[in-house]
Amino acid sequence: MWVSCPLSWGRWAGTGPQPKPRLPSHPLPVAPRAELCPGRRGLATRLLLQPLLSSQWGQQAAAKRAPPSQPWPTEPGPADLTPVSGSCRLLSLLPAHLSRVMALRAGEHSQEAANGLKEKVLTLDSMNPCVRRVEYAVRGPIVQRALELEQELHQGVKKPFTEVIRANIGDAQAMGQIPITFPRQVLALCVHPDLLNSPDFPDDAKRRAERILQACGGHSLGAYSISAGVQMIREDVARYIERRDGGIPADPNNIFLSTGASDAIVTVLKLLVTGEGRTRTGVLIPIPQYPLYSAALAEFNAVQVDYYLDEERAWALDVAELRRALRQARDHCRPRALCVINPGNPTGQVQSRECIEDVIRFAFEERLFLLADEVYQDNVYAEGSQFHSFKKVLTEMGPPYTAQQELASFHSISKGYMGECGFRGGYVEVVNMDAAVKQQMQKLRSVRLCPPTPGQVLLDVAVSPPEPSDPSFARFQAERRAVLAELAAKAKLTEQVFNEAPGIHCNPVQGAMYSFPRVQLPPRAVQRAQELGLAPDMFFCLRLLEETGICVVPGSGFGQREGTYHFRMTILPPMEKLRPLLEKLSQFHAKFTHKYS
Repeated sequence: MWVSCPLSWGRWAGTGPQPKPRLPSHPLPVAPRAELCPGRRGLATRLLLQPLLSSQWGQQAAAKRAPPSQPWPTEPGPADLTPVSGSCRLLSLLPAHLSRVMALRAGEHSQEAANGLKEKVLTLDSMNPCVRRVEYAVRGPIVQRALELEQELHQGVKKPFTEVIRANIGDAQAMGQIPITFPRQVLALCVHPDLLNSPDFPDDAKRRAERILQACGGHSLGAYSISAGVQMIREDVARYIERRDGGIPADPNNIFLSTGASDAIVTVLKLLVTGEGRTRTGVLIPIPQYPLYSAALAEFNAVQVDYYLDEERAWALDVAELRRALRQARDHCRPRALCVINPGNPTGQVQSRECIEDVIRFAFEERLFLLADEVYQDNVYAEGSQFHSFKKVLTEMGPPYTAQQELASFHSISKGYMGECGFRGGYVEVVNMDAAVKQQMQKLRSVRLCPPTPGQVLLDVAVSPPEPSDPSFARFQAERRAVLAELAAKAKLTEQVFNEAPGIHCNPVQGAMYSFPRVQLPPRAVQRAQELGLAPDMFFCLRLLEETGICVVPGSGFGQREGTYHFRMTILPPMEKLRPLLEKLSQFHAKFTHKYS
């Protein structure tokens, strides 16, 4: 029999007697010892997965018809299609639409069973189906291929470029940003207290480290903190929020420290998800969105309710679009929450106060829990743009919103000017959360013991930086301003260069760390991508990587209106690399357009 594929690009073989597969006119090469779905289903699946298999065997398979430096994925050519045995090592590297194809029936008749051995207890068929539906484009197959290309360059393999530029993720220090001095000094002193006797550290850093260590169990960073985070640091976060919001009170007991903002976001979503069938929880998320949200909702078997940002109005959020999304969603789920990312990721817009007020009114009227992802609150560049926290706006709107509208707002040390991604520090502040639910949230946090204490230390420095009277103040302020000024210049440069290129349009990068330009792709390129089982912008980004070494993320990984194509690129590369990168990318688009026109 045949099993219907839920995707538009085909069908694949099932069990029992099978008709001869309809193969492409030029069959695709088979990877030696790289069968991804053992058994009779492997043949058709390999045809779909060929463009995503590693170059290690791709070069071997193509050696008879192309030079070793031929870009990946190779154009189809004759090959032996005899099924081979091997591993499923690439499943985790694939886009989710291909993973779903494999996951439907893959592994049911494993090679072990064919050899008379017992099947594994955990297989693709028996594992949690919600996990199979998870996708996260920011670290998807393009990034894995970029890692392979870096290894090949180190091994002396000739490429059309000398380095891979990973502009796919908002990791400032990976892009060369030097850590801010004062936070690292405090962290070093906390990790190795013997340094408190060293003359190489300023007195204010020593005082800060001693204060933090006094608040830690056993006066050591190696001890667990309480599950919500070191109490003193939670109090410092509360004071920061009060200063940020013009004196509006913040209760430390409403603040939970977390392993980056992502950890806190997932925790709150977990509290919200209930029901089955038409009563399943729906969560409204912006499109384009940060893929954490779609991934978490898939994992929890919740319903993703898309509302589209208006690209023609610089990615504005329109309440009329929220109403449309909510009305349609109520036919098949129970919407309970609304997520807003401000400043936007991947779109870089900064919401006006008027827009935030409209969103709060809408959420209150429709009884929706608000999630405010505000991790880029320090990253605002455009003239006339200003960050307004949802907490501040909600409070200043007065009754009934102040006392009734439920809100969770998130922040992180990974973004802003510090860029301390690897230390995983963040927090969530909850407002108007039911007391019993807050206890349940505390229980969830307790199961995970505590956030990493080094991340808590850096968070404390982020929310309570040096004062003007401190010896470290001048240096700290100079470093902070330099980072933010350079990011603002990069944002402006990115918009300028892309908008000078035919076929590329980039909205102003008002904030955050990314541009999300729209690219025009010729119909022949779209057709070629469909033949390879790829989204058109995925095909474009793969070719870009292979020919230029530039790694960006296709817009299809974030969501976009049908018929439009985008990619997300960080503005974090050093200025001396950013302009050549932008120009090279624009030139590649022109070359790509000419090839497929």
